[in-house]
Parts: sequence; C-alpha cells; structure tokens
Amino acid sequence: MSTKRPAKRRHATSESPQIVEKGVSIPTREAILLALADSPTPYDEAELAAALNVASEALDAFHRRLNAMARDGQVLRNRKGAILVADRLDLIGGRVIGHPDGHGFVDGDDGVEYVLAPREMNQVLHGDRVLVRPGRVDRRGRREAAIVEVLERAQRRIVGRFHRERGVAFVIASDRRITQDVVIEPEGTAGARPGQVVTVDLVGQPTKYVQPIGRIVEVLGQAADPGMEIEIALRKHHLPFEFSRAALRRAEQLPDSIRPADRAGRVDFTATPFVTIDGETARDFDDAVFCEPDGKGYRLLVAIADVSHYVRHRDPLDRDAHERGTSVYFPRRVIPMLPEKLSNGLCSLNPEVERLVLVCEMHVSRAGKIGPYKFCAGIIRSAARLTYTQVARALYGLQTEADSADTAHTTAGGKSQPPMPEPLLGHLRCLDEVFRALARARAQRGAIDFESTETELLFDDHGKIESIRALERNDAHRLIEECMLAANVCAAEYLATHEQGLLYRVHEGPTPEKLETVREYLGGFGLALGGGAKPQAREYARLIEAIRERPDRALLHTVLLRSLRQAVYSAANAGHFGLAYPAYTHFTSPIRRYPDLLVHRAIKAVIAGERYEPGDWSALGDHSSSTERRADEASRDVVQWLKCYFMKDRVNDEFTGLISGVTGFGIFVTLESMYVEGLVHIAELGNDYFRFDAARQELRGERTGRMFRLGSKVQVRVAHVDLDLARIDFRLVG
Repeated sequence: MSTKRPAKRRHATSESPQIVEKGVSIPTREAILLALADSPTPYDEAELAAALNVASEALDAFHRRLNAMARDGQVLRNRKGAILVADRLDLIGGRVIGHPDGHGFVDGDDGVEYVLAPREMNQVLHGDRVLVRPGRVDRRGRREAAIVEVLERAQRRIVGRFHRERGVAFVIASDRRITQDVVIEPEGTAGARPGQVVTVDLVGQPTKYVQPIGRIVEVLGQAADPGMEIEIALRKHHLPFEFSRAALRRAEQLPDSIRPADRAGRVDFTATPFVTIDGETARDFDDAVFCEPDGKGYRLLVAIADVSHYVRHRDPLDRDAHERGTSVYFPRRVIPMLPEKLSNGLCSLNPEVERLVLVCEMHVSRAGKIGPYKFCAGIIRSAARLTYTQVARALYGLQTEADSADTAHTTAGGKSQPPMPEPLLGHLRCLDEVFRALARARAQRGAIDFESTETELLFDDHGKIESIRALERNDAHRLIEECMLAANVCAAEYLATHEQGLLYRVHEGPTPEKLETVREYLGGFGLALGGGAKPQAREYARLIEAIRERPDRALLHTVLLRSLRQAVYSAANAGHFGLAYPAYTHFTSPIRRYPDLLVHRAIKAVIAGERYEPGDWSALGDHSSSTERRADEASRDVVQWLKCYFMKDRVNDEFTGLISGVTGFGIFVTLESMYVEGLVHIAELGNDYFRFDAARQELRGERTGRMFRLGSKVQVRVAHVDLDLARIDFRLVG
C-alpha cells in the first residue's frame, strides 16, 4: 500500500511549470525531476501525478512524458513501479557503440565514453540506449561500466549472411559492430540458402543468456552479385530507399511544366543567359549562374531551383524528404531525396526550359566584397548546360582526362558540340573575374584551403572496378564554388537580419585537447601553429602557405584537418571556422539537402512579410546532421567493399604506399598508385615491442628504435582480402 505524501510537498510542486501537449497541460521535465529530487522516497506514477496536480484528462499525456524520460535515461522505474531519478542512483544514460572484437562502449550523456566488457555486450546490440553504472578504471585508463537497464532498442531489422551449421540456422550481421549471431526460427528461413545475403526482422532481442532471434523477410542474393554492396549498405544503415505511396502520388499530381498561376509575383529572368556548370555525369541541375559588369564591380546572379514551390511544409513529399535528409551518392547509383519527377524534371534547371527559381542577386566589388544583395522568386530559361571540362577548356585552355582525343567539344553523351558562342563566352569571362575577386577576398579573410585528393572509380561492363584515378579539380570547379559560397553567406545574413529562424552550417575550431595534440605533432617537424589558446582560421591558412613546397604537405594537411571538429547543422550560430565566415548556411542545393529546403522556405516567408516555423529548429539540425553522417558512412562502406573486390586478385602483389594512419594495433597504408588503404598489424612490424605515441602519430620499437610515422613511405605486399569484413591486410616488404 502506498504511503500518502504530506500536503505540504504537494503544495510545493503545485505551481510547477506546465506545457501544452495535444490540448492538455502537463508538467515540464524539469518540474518532474524537481519533484522527484525533493522527495526522500520514490513516488509511484499516481502519487507523482497527484503531487504535481496533473488533471485527470492529462494523465495519458503525463504517462507518455514519463516514458519518454525513461527512454532518455532521466528516470528509471524499479520492479515495484516506483520512479527513480537516474542521477541520484549514479546512473548514466548513453548509446551503445559495438566493436568487432566483442566488447563495446557507451557514449555517455555526461560526455564520457565508458567501456563495456563482452559479457555486458551480450544483452545489447549496437545503437541501443542504456543506463549504466560506472565502475573501475582499467589498465588503459578507461572507465568501465555495467548495464543496469536497456532503455531503447535500436535494431529491429538486420542485414547479413545466412549460415546453417549442425542444424542451426543463423545470420551473421554485415554490420560488424553487431557481434552476436542472430538465431533464425525454424519456420523463418524463407528458403534462404547458406551464403546468401538476407534481411532479418528481430522477434527477440538479446539478453544476458539468450542470443537475438529473428525471421528472414527478404533474400537479397549472393554477396558478389552486381550492386549487392549497395543493397547491403542501404539496409545496414537503415537508409530509406523507397518513397511512400503518398509521396509518389503527390509527385504524379504535379504538372510537367510551369502553369500560368505559378508565374504570379515572380521576376521574369528568361531573357538573362543563365548557365549551369556541373560534372559530365550530373543529372540534376539545381543551380545556375550569370554575371555581368556593374559599375566598378559585378552583378552576380545565383538562381536555385525553387523546390519549396512544389514540396510544401508537412505534405507527403516533405515527410519523405525529411526522413531521408539528403540524397545519397553511391558509385553508379543515387538514392535521391526527392522523386525523379522533381529531381530530374520540374526542379532541374535544364537548358531551354522555363523553371521556377529563387534568385540571390549580389553586387560584388572588384576587391571581392559583397555589397547590396536581395532575394526574389523568379523564372529562368537556362541558356546552356555546361560541364567543368568545357568551361576549363574555354576559359583556361585546359586539357583534362575528361576531354576526348580530338579537339571537338563534346557533351556528356558524346555528341559533338560547336564552339561556345562569343556572347556566352563573354559572360563566362565575367564569371571568372568575379571568381578571382572572391578568391582574393577568401585569402585575405584567412579561410583554410586544405589540399586533398578525391578519387573516381571506373567500372567495367559487369559493375566491378576497372581502375581508380584521382579526380581532377580545376578553376571551373572553384568558380562555381565561390559563387555558391557567396549566395550561402547572403542567405545566412538575410535571415539573421530579419530574425527568422534557420539552420546554420556550423564549423567550430579545434578543442583544447586536439589543439595540444596537433601542436605537439607539428613541433616534431619544427613547425608551429600560432593563435594561442584560440587560433583563428588565418593561423591555419598561414601554416598551410608556409608548407606549400614541402614534399610532406599532404600529410601535414591531413593532420591539420583532423584537428578540427566536424561541421554540423545547428539552430544556434557559432560561425564557420574553416571558411572564416561569422555566419553561414546552406541555400544552394534544395534538391538534395533538406536544410537547404528549409532555408528556402524561410527566405520566401521573409519576402512575404511572414515567418516560417517548421517546428523545433534544434531538433531539425540534429536530425539533418545525423542523416548526413548516415549517408557518408553508407557511401564509404560501399566504396571500401568495391576496393576490396578490386584488390582480391592482387594478393601477393607488391606496392609502394604512405602511412595514412597510426594506431596502437598497427599502421594503415594507402597505396600510392591505387588509392586503396589497408592495415599492417602491429604483429607484422617486426620482432620488437612497439610503443604508440598518439601525439607524434608514430609507433617506435623499444629494442630496434625502428619508427613508423604518419606520412612515411613503405613497401607492402597484399597479404589478405576479406570481403565479408571489407578489410585489406598488408605485410611489410624488407
């Protein structure tokens, strides 16, 4: 029987802050935690509701709020149903991160990473949310933890390889962070054969004593089938790859061209010779540019497809776009954020077709300073679809690998194209001038220009890699980049000036810990990074300029880049460190990025004298950052598997490579001619004890003094290629 609480305590919490959920008022999380903390003994739910004066019609909403707090690790229900404050029990909530070796970690809500022993990992899967009790510090200085409660299960469906041994059917997950085999129910094999890739629905989650149990719902085929690596990545990373029926119906209802009603209130730019400039294989063209002289400077127009005209707030297309967050780019396949009718049709700025756009019109001085600017809804008719190769050839006389052997101008489809008309070439020259001005301003601003090598995979007729080459990047790429940067900066300033909410693209500088590490590392090369405790981008830029002629500059660029934090989307502005902008957002790619679509709606709301409120901007920023990371991880997985497949026939071949990573368990080596990375395990480094120095990024032998350092050149032999793990093992030669 419950004990009645003193009236005084109920009165003390009766004025608790309330929020409205679905038409009823319930206490805030802070009020609930305060009431629980104020009580010497735990409340059950009914007592807590009475203490907080929760009305009877609000009890269901109050119950849902408590469940949400339990999922987030703020409270815990004991076996008797009493509600406890996690903090008072010295419990920490966090997300489980599995490790292929069987142990795991908890990314704690308190900012600490806790180690989970294999026995603790038996009851959870990668991604689960848990409450843990911190334990002792292990010999490596890491805090161990024990799981007290599993708050939320992250894995409902798993993709992996089907196996059958001694009459037992099971699936080994493709995501190696999930180390438990999934036992398949006798009637749940769906006719799968051993070795095939399958998708499994979990019907039983793991416990301390029982493995996860599942039922096969999809047989995808053999692991080496063309395109299977993409099918696996889609399911492993839980990427939405099929549009909802409602979204497809909505897309079909859209017109094939601009309607008379769409023209209302728009500026007619159809006589302005905008052009699109993209790669040879691009299919969706969401930005077009135009430039002409304007007094002592330039008039630069950046037109972006008006996706928000067709994808309305919370309609079926918007819901699907929000879920996806971004288009995902795999070799030879794209998972678009929007259906093809929009991405390659209505919202693609194809040549000689009228399209709806949102235009940023800027005056740029000859010094590269952006002066007056404005935004407006418009209509354009692109004059030409140009490629980077064409523009580089026309403006700079550059010949690239993308050029044909003869001098004919060709399109991406291979058809000959006449030389560029002189009027169009004149506009391109003006674009080049404004690009040079903006680039000079970028250098004076102190923006960082890291040197990196992007690669391109070339495929044979069977869908497998034929070769890997470095992607060429020329001034035509940089021309478009500077135009887009200018429009993005104007968008951020425009919305901030009008006090309209938005998602900033935030890139913060190095943490104190990373700053200390990078400075210690640079010191070993006789280099120094200025700026004291809070260096600015210009300190990085100066150092990059100082090492421009060094043969190890690519290595040093990598180290400097790793010292910075990852860029994210945020409702709060913290500036963009790398670009040296006080405020920056993404405006120029609404076909493929959801934050850009939100920014478009916000700009159009300001133009109309209104406000756009899509909901919780902070939550939208977190979601957009998460979907971006998910897409990047999936793309990396696919590329890595394809590279492994490419190398499987090269076992025992020897190559020259550079050490691209140093860890306590070995060195990662990237082959110079192949752009493929593999591991030389520490056991293969020689008959010695090797000590890992994180600050210097090196392994050094205690007896021999032999050193393996980031950026050093080594000769390796391909020892083993594991397609299941997507891993390549090297051995040192000599």
